[in-house]
Amino acid sequence: MVLRLLLLLAGLLRATKPAPRCETGQETLGQCQTVQKAKCVDIALSSCTDVAYTQMVYPNFLDQKSREVIEYSSEYLLISVLHNLLQGECNPDLRLLGCSVLAPQCEKDKVIKPCRHVCENLKKNCLPAFDAIDMAWPYFLDCDRFFAGEEEGCFDPLAKLRGEVDAEEDLPSDLPATFIQFKHHSFSQMVSTLKKTASRCSHIATTYSIGRSFEGKDLFVIEFSTKPGHHELLKPEFKYIGNMHGNEVVGKELLIYLAQYLCSEYLLGNPRVQALINTTRIHLLPSLNPDGYELAAEEGAGYNGWVIGRQTAQNLDLNRNFPDLTSEAYRRAGIRGARLDHIPIPQSYWWGKVAPETKAVMKWLRSIPFVLSASLHGGELVVTYPYDYSRHPMEEKMFSPTPDEKVFKMLAKAYADAHPVISDRSELRCGGNFVKRGGIINGAEWYSFTGGMADFNYLHTNCFEVTVEVGCEKFPLEEELFTIWHENKAALLNYMEMVHRGIKGIVSDKFGNPIKNARISVRGIQHDVTTAADGDYWRLLPPGTFIISAQAPGYSRVMKRVTIPTRMKQAGRVDFVLRPAEAWPSKLLRRSMEDAYDPQDPLELFDPHAQHGQAEARGGSAAGREKPWWWSYFSSLDLHKPLWLLKQR
Repeated sequence: MVLRLLLLLAGLLRATKPAPRCETGQETLGQCQTVQKAKCVDIALSSCTDVAYTQMVYPNFLDQKSREVIEYSSEYLLISVLHNLLQGECNPDLRLLGCSVLAPQCEKDKVIKPCRHVCENLKKNCLPAFDAIDMAWPYFLDCDRFFAGEEEGCFDPLAKLRGEVDAEEDLPSDLPATFIQFKHHSFSQMVSTLKKTASRCSHIATTYSIGRSFEGKDLFVIEFSTKPGHHELLKPEFKYIGNMHGNEVVGKELLIYLAQYLCSEYLLGNPRVQALINTTRIHLLPSLNPDGYELAAEEGAGYNGWVIGRQTAQNLDLNRNFPDLTSEAYRRAGIRGARLDHIPIPQSYWWGKVAPETKAVMKWLRSIPFVLSASLHGGELVVTYPYDYSRHPMEEKMFSPTPDEKVFKMLAKAYADAHPVISDRSELRCGGNFVKRGGIINGAEWYSFTGGMADFNYLHTNCFEVTVEVGCEKFPLEEELFTIWHENKAALLNYMEMVHRGIKGIVSDKFGNPIKNARISVRGIQHDVTTAADGDYWRLLPPGTFIISAQAPGYSRVMKRVTIPTRMKQAGRVDFVLRPAEAWPSKLLRRSMEDAYDPQDPLELFDPHAQHGQAEARGGSAAGREKPWWWSYFSSLDLHKPLWLLKQR
């Protein structure tokens, strides 16, 4: 009996003894084993090609040993369809996080784990989105199991979304303070340059994001003011927006150069720049469509056509994606007493596809009382102004002025006349078709389109916006950028200074308390502006004599006669003190209140940043069904369906 036990034990020891290393040709005999070492390979997974690194390792953290195994797995299918399941929320963040597990970063044959704190933050923000569709948090995004602490040498898989990868290359330290590098900037280089500029001029500049693009890139703004981050009483708000169409890149580069120029010249004591920043709050958004830019940049400068990268990652043209308020303005124009301003967004607009970039801009416009704006485009050399949509929809080219036609012409000419090429009288140059018009044209008279950003600014807010086509080449070569900057520099400054034309003031009650949303009307112009939270207002006007009135619900109207001299370069101060009315006309009260923002307006509920953890539920659980509605996405998996996504009852 003892002998039999000893023989059995010897057999077990032989069976558990590791096989010897294989000599060449022995692998197939089963008498040896191959010792495998982690080896970095190029990433070939289509859903993970945009991660911030280029190589991964097999097997991955889930012990999936080949590309084929990963691509046919339920985990990989999930990260591929999460964007649809969550309707864009928390993406591409979740996909990139999943890729860091399925395609782990590899450098010099060493695997680097993703950071635990990134996973934990994302889970905190995005778990409500999973709850909304009755889905459990994916097991492979277990922050304790597959992620590491910073002390262990982890990496941030979401760094690329914040522009922290591929940053601006270091430049020699002995460069002059006024140095500007005239080059095309990638998204991360743009962010790096803006942050460095704001850091250098931290007493007058700051950066912030108004939201995130469809692919999760921040819509970065650099702001210049004597009190960065805050609205100051009677200081007008100005904005420039570039790169609305991703393949029209000149505007983006001009605003990056402008930011560096404003910082340097302010520090050097340039009186014009100092006066501008001391009296104005300036916001520069170089790239509204960073996703489209990335696609256009792949084609390369000088080779890009007129289409590639123009639209967003959702295949939407941002300058056709805003609410059509112009049609409503034309309808109202024939109604006695109707106002062509602060027109609400119709509910039907939200039934269509609205880009997150569009929503971010609309939310931005509601949060800051902008006075003047320009959107920089490319493909021509001309300045256009509203309306951009013809008053007769079937007419593709029809002069369609706003009630502020004189103001818009004054604004457009301010840019055109300061631009040496636009003001050139030669008809053989780029933009020569517009010479006889002075380099400006009513947008609908050039060509009519609906859903434009300029019309929306004018009809929904106090802001006046023109569109500047800054050149006939949409994506010029780098060697052309220096010349383009010098052609536009004076015009960019001149147009910003126009924010101080007309009048400004404060509307208050007899006790000096500011009155918010009071209406400032100009006789003969069917378009009002409203006061900001502190009771201050700005009304752009050309030289001339005007009858100005201020009114608010519960107060009597006050009227004043105002004359603006031709050479007046600063806004005249016109304050109003309103007294309580004995009987406020119900018609005026109703008209004042009808256009107020509805707290249940989808835009009011929208979080412009990509991680929409607090968003409203969409669809909920499929009560009474055996499986949730999203289960059909995994019908092709047969034996490997993700039961781990089903919540435990």
